[in-house]
Amino acid sequence: MELIAIVTALALLQTFVFAFQVGQARVKHTVNAPATSGSDEFDRAFRIHQNTIEQMIIFVPSLWMFGYYVDPRIGAGVGIVFVIARQIYRNAYRGDPKSRGTGFSIGALSMMILLVGGLIGAVMSLL
Repeated sequence: MELIAIVTALALLQTFVFAFQVGQARVKHTVNAPATSGSDEFDRAFRIHQNTIEQMIIFVPSLWMFGYYVDPRIGAGVGIVFVIARQIYRNAYRGDPKSRGTGFSIGALSMMILLVGGLIGAVMSLL
């Protein structure tokens, strides 16, 4: 399960970096808290971070379920694909929000593999 812990830490670190980038955009564009809208650059940074937080709620437990009930090495591999997909999503969204689909889709597929795989693994362990 060490690999699962490492992937979890990398995903959390990435989320932290995205939060830091929101803070940088806040300062650069003078968007004072609690405002959640400002310049296009700030709005993009905010949405990248917000969407990542929304994904983490599903990703982290799914990763751990898959690692525990199926295989931690495969789970870590799929998890790393998710982390890379979030970076692709972030890079695309910052340039042109309409181009974020590839990163989002790869990340969503990775999450669904972990979630459904973890669920099947848990059910199978009951049988």
